[in-house]
Amino acid sequence: MVRYVYDFHEGRRDMADLLGGKGANLAEMTRLGLPVPPGFTVTTDACRAFLASGEEPEGMAAEVSRHLAALEDSAGRRLGRPDDPLLVSVRSGARFSMPGMMETVLDIGLNDDSVLGLAKVSGSDRFAWDSYRRLVQMFGSTVMGVDAARFDEAMGRLKAARDTPDDLHLDANGLAVLVETYKQLILDDTGRAFPTSPSEQLRLAVLAVFRSWNGERARLYRRREHIPDDLGTAVTVQRMVYGNLGADSGSGVAFTRDPATGRPGLYGDYLADAQGEDVVAGIRNTVPLSELARLDPVSYRRLRDNAGVLERHYRDLCDIEFTIERGTLWMLQTRVGKRTAEAAFAIAAELVEEGQITPEEALTRVSGDGLARLMFPRFDTGALGRTLAHGLPASPGAAVGAAVFDSAEAVRRAAAGEKVVLVRQETTPDDLPGMVAAEAVLTSRGGKTSHAAVVARGMGTVCVCGAEEITVDTAARHFTTHDGTLVEEGTVISVDGSTGAVYAGAVPLVASAVMRYLETGEQSGGLVTAVARALAQADAVRRLEVRANADTPEDARRARRFGAQGIGLCRTEHMFLGERRELIEEMILAGDETERERALAALLPLQRQDFIGILDAMDGLPVTIRLLDPPLHEFLPDRTRLAVRVAAAEARGEQPDAHEAELLAAVNRMHEENPMLGLRGVRLGLVVPGLVAMQVRAIAEAVVARTRAGGSPMAEIMVPLVGAVEELRIEREEVERVLAEVSRESGLPVRCPVGTMIELPRAALTAGRIAEEAEFFSFGTNDLTQTTWGFSRDDVEAAFFSAYLDKGVFAASPFETIDRDGVGRLVRIAVDEGRAARPGLTIGVCGEHGGNPASVHFFHTVGLDYVSCSPFRVPVARLEAGRAALDTQTSGTRSTRVR
Repeated sequence: MVRYVYDFHEGRRDMADLLGGKGANLAEMTRLGLPVPPGFTVTTDACRAFLASGEEPEGMAAEVSRHLAALEDSAGRRLGRPDDPLLVSVRSGARFSMPGMMETVLDIGLNDDSVLGLAKVSGSDRFAWDSYRRLVQMFGSTVMGVDAARFDEAMGRLKAARDTPDDLHLDANGLAVLVETYKQLILDDTGRAFPTSPSEQLRLAVLAVFRSWNGERARLYRRREHIPDDLGTAVTVQRMVYGNLGADSGSGVAFTRDPATGRPGLYGDYLADAQGEDVVAGIRNTVPLSELARLDPVSYRRLRDNAGVLERHYRDLCDIEFTIERGTLWMLQTRVGKRTAEAAFAIAAELVEEGQITPEEALTRVSGDGLARLMFPRFDTGALGRTLAHGLPASPGAAVGAAVFDSAEAVRRAAAGEKVVLVRQETTPDDLPGMVAAEAVLTSRGGKTSHAAVVARGMGTVCVCGAEEITVDTAARHFTTHDGTLVEEGTVISVDGSTGAVYAGAVPLVASAVMRYLETGEQSGGLVTAVARALAQADAVRRLEVRANADTPEDARRARRFGAQGIGLCRTEHMFLGERRELIEEMILAGDETERERALAALLPLQRQDFIGILDAMDGLPVTIRLLDPPLHEFLPDRTRLAVRVAAAEARGEQPDAHEAELLAAVNRMHEENPMLGLRGVRLGLVVPGLVAMQVRAIAEAVVARTRAGGSPMAEIMVPLVGAVEELRIEREEVERVLAEVSRESGLPVRCPVGTMIELPRAALTAGRIAEEAEFFSFGTNDLTQTTWGFSRDDVEAAFFSAYLDKGVFAASPFETIDRDGVGRLVRIAVDEGRAARPGLTIGVCGEHGGNPASVHFFHTVGLDYVSCSPFRVPVARLEAGRAALDTQTSGTRSTRVR
């Protein structure tokens, strides 16, 4: 039979797939001998079985009962027994930390009888009733589905009636009244009474955790973080320890290093006389852990020592939840902590310096997405606006947006293209959609371990927490600063997650220190040094080359500064824009061969000069130049506007402008219903006389000019949109004829490899035959994705992609991350068949997938030689190419690269 339940002492850290991250780490802390309240874990297998059938898995209840009995025996108490009750907590715990999952339920086992026994054994009526009201409130909202705001409103009314500033000042009588109010709320809202049976409370809580796996918040978070939907979640059941027993008790969250900056030292928040959920919920402002060192130095030293044990064991930043019960420290949870991109690079570098990890391991601890965030601009300190408030810098970065005060408004405005800042007193899991949509999150309560801070850091969203100087009125949709300034919804503010400052208006941005380093090589120490070391390590281990998509000498020079090893795509159509468009018009409108040749002759020196500049910038490195690809009508004026102007002139009885009438006739002649699949690419070269010859001559003469100047030009000629080998054979003959002509005329050998862009399914499926004529392949994955899926990117992204993502058709847009099953399979076929026909065939990718971290790993695995992307994504691709090489070594898989 399948086993569904494991005691903490039976598990290990490497059982996270079965026990979830929380259960596996509780088991590991138990094995390390740390003070962990005992308990057991219901596995992800049980969750998957429940979700598949809708029924509790057979045998699970009996297993839970046996493990609960063992827990009761070890505690010397029984769950919910009236005279001396055992109480437990129930927490969700998926393989990956997921803020969208069900919140914790504490104090399971309390009812109207056992609350009296808890009061007696603890010696505190107030503590017992406080624990009971917590259970009813948590159970009512998370298990029975009552809106959490209704409980908050009831609490607010009672505090107002009793004239108390917070829940700490409510006495046992007031809390008992609140319990009855909460129970009536549940009955009124659901038609069901709060369950008084302790075993029923436990059963319902476990099943609620399972159901929460498919909740809207959880699915949203999984989509954003690309977490598979079929993992399921585990459930941990743990003996309660109490932080709400008075001033000598409390709860907190600690990090072994600062998760925002990576600085060493014990960081975190503590709240006296509180349970753990109070700390992350932000209902009262916490104090830093340095204050715990003063309040309870013994517990602080024990916490510091335990944190050291965990960091040395995990060899990484650890996130710890703890409770102090009347001077006794208990460790409730640990995990490898979420961190900002800045902290990730800093911590990885420091752990190498400390000898805890190798440089290769350090590279696995950072990511291309994180590096991209570090390249984002920062606020210009010389142009800061009026300061509205200061809070805790919880997640760094600079963000500007309109203040909004609820999640739905954030989602609505962001969907309309507006940048927003979500402003709340504190956030809850219900705010997750708004946090995903917002550029930044600002709260008036909470610390660096509050819900807002932890979730924002995990998503890379700018966040400032605990800005006590502002008063947030979500109902009135505004906040008020300490000097009385009213900031209404829609007002633009600027949030600095690195300093904790909030400014009025839109503060200008400047380049980050990392971007300055990439542009100039200037190293300013600290973070920049850590990034430089990571990139150097990636360059040392990666197999994939990284090239850039660049169409101008300026872009080429920038790409080279960013570490590009050549140009994988130079789009010649970009050289025909602006003033040169008129020459293209002349070619299109040419009435005979003489007029066409005159227009092409005028274009030739312009293109030649462009290529000379690019080859100079990339001297000694390959430059792949794609011959003209888009349909010619794209270089003509808009058809509708032309028709309107001509028709308007005729309606006025005037003679239309002759040139416009001629252009309109040409546009109508060339009009295509689906130009993406029309006369473009290689087809242009085959039917428009002289076009290919002009472009090839410009390339060849540029090579000659650079060679005579003492350079080492390495131009490659790429024929786009080939679908049949015959197309490439005909065009290649023309290319080689022109190259031979220029060689004879110049007296210098001009050798330019000729290859093709694989961007049609037929090209991928007949790659073996095409390789007979192609010296290299480059996958144009943008068009290959369009033609494989039957999507017009510009049309479908706005029309229905969001619905496809919501419904789970896509885990991610196939234009952002390569579709491995469809487009990726075509790539594999083309690689295998191309190299079988031509061993040693150089193969790369020049679609923007070449700069997408997940796609880079795929391209490494299938054995490509290089990826090419926009200049600004080159550092990201370099880093991920190195990580991909290490992933291959770790997993033991081999790429299909054959030489």
